[in-house]
Amino acid sequence: MPKKPKYDGVIEAVRYAPDGKVAWARVHERRGPVFGDHVILSREELIERLKSGKKFVVGKRIRGMGNAFEAGASVSLAGSNGTAYLVAGQGGSTNGDHLPGVPQL
Repeated sequence: MPKKPKYDGVIEAVRYAPDGKVAWARVHERRGPVFGDHVILSREELIERLKSGKKFVVGKRIRGMGNAFEAGASVSLAGSNGTAYLVAGQGGSTNGDHLPGVPQL
């Protein structure tokens, strides 16, 4: 039996708003033992999922391999004064969303 990945979703691409924050993200979410088709999540929906304990990584689907992904850095929330920022990897920015390596749409 294949080992279950330790994440609940893969962020495959993002669209940034003019202010530099993520406007929305194209995400594959876990549906039981498999990942579903991509869905579009607003920045607020993605932040709520992270706050609720879901784990997301940046990555991309492996062509021809169905439910397999090349997973990269994990995504977390950073920020201060009540402002949350989406950050991938260690030691990311605390003054804006920072998802390096994620294609922009």
